[in-house]
Order: sequence, then structure tokens, then C-alpha cells
Amino acid sequence: MIKLYHFPLSTNSRKVRIVLIEKGLEFERINIDLGKKEQKNPDYLKVHPFGQVPALDDEGFVVYDSTIINEYLEDEYPYPPLLPKDSDGRARARLMEDFRDNYFNPPFVEIIHEVRKPEEQRDLKLIEHAKAEITKCFDRIEKELQGKEYLAGSFSLADIAYMPNFDLIERFSIPVDPKHKNMLAWTVRLKARPSFAASAQ
Repeated sequence: MIKLYHFPLSTNSRKVRIVLIEKGLEFERINIDLGKKEQKNPDYLKVHPFGQVPALDDEGFVVYDSTIINEYLEDEYPYPPLLPKDSDGRARARLMEDFRDNYFNPPFVEIIHEVRKPEEQRDLKLIEHAKAEITKCFDRIEKELQGKEYLAGSFSLADIAYMPNFDLIERFSIPVDPKHKNMLAWTVRLKARPSFAASAQ
């Protein structure tokens, strides 16, 4: 059976859980508690040499980094497909996933690190700056969704990449301007998928 080493609150861990659920794959969830720094335990470093989550063990083959894990799952378990058939569509999906990984998600991580601190120790300026960086991304997402239901045309790994962040937008009270109609409708569509609720833990 597939083993997923994850931390339930990790957005990148949830990204992989969604793909596993969408593909109907059974998997064992092995919790690596980041709060207790279990990701730095010597035994876990044998699984993931950089001491991060998630990591996936598929019958002895170990792969890490959420984006690479999801690409592996798409290659190894191609049904249902989560990338477009055409090379243009696949490239578009990968570009949007890269945008999420490098621009959209990092400010969320900054906020998470701050809100874990006692209230008096939080850097409020950093939190506000991170929120501003997140809202800047909404324009790009809105544009990419113009005339489409999903980022690469059909539901794909690109859309899945953003799904773990939706709860955090609400939790951190990050406003989404009503002008972002495409993004708001897309969010509703993705939240309605069974994998969204099923991947929460």
C-alpha cells in the first residue's frame, strides 16, 4: 500500500492527499508532527533527506516534494487523468502550479509561522505584507480563468495545487475582491469536489 508521510495542516501535504483521493488510491497516512520537529528525526531523514513533508512511499519507491509526487502519481496511476492530453495544456497546468508553489503559497507559510507565536510576539507588519502578496496573485488567477472553468481548461493538478489554501484565505480573513468573479466561481466549484472535504485531515 502507498504510504504518505504528511502533516495534516501542511498545505503541500493536503495537495498530495487530494490527488490520491481524486485517483481513488488507498493509502496509509503517517503523521509527521512538525510542531514536535519529527521531520528532523533520523528515521524520517532516511525517507526525506531534507526533513520536510510530504513524502510518499509506493511499495518501496520513495519520492518527495509535493509537485514531484503528484507528477509521479499521474504517471503511475493515469486514471482519471489530472493533466491535459495536449502539450500546451500540460505546460499551462505546470506553469500555474509553479506560480502557486513559488508565489501564492509562500506568504501563507509566513503567516502560519507568525500566528503560531504568542500574540504579543507576532510581527503584524510581516503578516499584512504577506496578505498583500497573496492578494496580488488574485489578478493572475482571475486572468488565467478567463473563459475557462479550470486553470488548464479541464480539472487538473494546477487546480488541485491551490485547493489547500482556500480554507486559509477564510481563516486569515484575506479579502477577495468581488471583481474576481472567475476566481470566486472557481473556488466554489473546487470546494464542492468530495476530495476537498475528504482531504482536510
